[in-house]
Amino acid sequence: KLVETKSFLKEDHDGQQNTVITARFREKSSSLKRRFSTDCQEESNTYTAFTLRKENLETLEAICCLSSVLGVLPSDFSYAGVKDKKAITFQTMVVKKVTPMRLKEVGSRIENKGLKVYNIRSVCQHLQLGQLKGNLFDIIVRDLKTQRGDSDASIEGRICEATENVKKNGFVNYYGPQRFGRGKHVQSNQIGLALLKEDMVKAVKLLFTPEEDDNPVNQAKRYFLQTEDVKGTLALLPECKVRERMVLRALNRYGVNPEGCTRAWFSIPHSLRIFYVHAHCSKVWNDAASYRLKTYGLQVVKGDLVAREADVDEKASLSDRVHVVTDSEAAAKAYALHQVVLPMIGHSIKYPGNKVGDWYDEVVSRDELQACTFRNSVLQLNVPGCYRHIVKYPRNLSFEIVEDHGDDLESKGDTKEWSAALPSKQSLKISFVLDSSCYATVCLREIMKYSC
Repeated sequence: KLVETKSFLKEDHDGQQNTVITARFREKSSSLKRRFSTDCQEESNTYTAFTLRKENLETLEAICCLSSVLGVLPSDFSYAGVKDKKAITFQTMVVKKVTPMRLKEVGSRIENKGLKVYNIRSVCQHLQLGQLKGNLFDIIVRDLKTQRGDSDASIEGRICEATENVKKNGFVNYYGPQRFGRGKHVQSNQIGLALLKEDMVKAVKLLFTPEEDDNPVNQAKRYFLQTEDVKGTLALLPECKVRERMVLRALNRYGVNPEGCTRAWFSIPHSLRIFYVHAHCSKVWNDAASYRLKTYGLQVVKGDLVAREADVDEKASLSDRVHVVTDSEAAAKAYALHQVVLPMIGHSIKYPGNKVGDWYDEVVSRDELQACTFRNSVLQLNVPGCYRHIVKYPRNLSFEIVEDHGDDLESKGDTKEWSAALPSKQSLKISFVLDSSCYATVCLREIMKYSC
């Protein structure tokens, strides 16, 4: 051990200045490292990472199922991103307060619910949203047909052209439709705008706005808006609507009033509260990208924001590398479109210094967010904003034409005796990797629409 001393002046009762010396023992750095290692080991016992496989389930549905079986809260789970419902998805998650042994014990109890956990191990900390490099997609597009008026063309030839086009030129990096929900009357971005404006009652009513279909979910939502009978709505609402039931339970406790609605939103996990806000910011970004391309096309112009390339040894974030294009740089064509970024609105971003920046100002005024600080301490919402590339490129893109016999897919070159007796259609089996926050639906749309 080492002795650490500190000295300072202190007045006594007579006003005299005296020197006071304090001393304490301090462990050597090697001892501190050993102690830190031990502490980390103890901490890791309460954080368990695993790979989650889910099918036809929302991320929150899967988490609520796991939390119920394990006896922990949904907020005890952390993950890098939300995965689609209508897909078979794989992702890493971390749960706290649960040991690897405990998680292995419940594996068999969740398999009949479309869930499977494996690759279970101890870790030292939770995950954060966005803490991933990208996603691998394997997609099958069934019943391929050429576009109208293009019947003489080879399907495989057209797919080759389309994939080469997206490899070379990329695709506009729009947020996909699943970001906003599939509702015709209310979408997630509208709820997010209400939360940003701190209109909690409106946000709750938007959440419970029914669609036209006369199913149990819409019947329950319609009943709530007509009566505000929380208990009655809970009795009508299917168990699978996890977030709505969380909100209703809080409303039942605190009332359908501004304070009760605020507490109701606080009752759902933070990652979902921020999801709604991000949905609004994403909708603004999509509209901004369309406006930018319509106004200036593919050229990089003065006032555009570009992300400069980072040095090999530099670990600067994208925000630190954003640069406003000068007149001389635009004239010299110093940057290309794939370097242009647009901001996601928030409290710590800068806007383009051209017509696109003016467009952002108009949108903020239109949405009545001039006084919005993009912070809400009550709901623990903090929206600093970020930057997103206009154009992205798929990596490791490959495809194969397969013969589709119902649920059986076989390569085009395969020949089986029974295949000739079954009606077959051609399907596309395509695989690619996208950076985090890029949407396979958007990339695929660019491939499927190719006709020029």
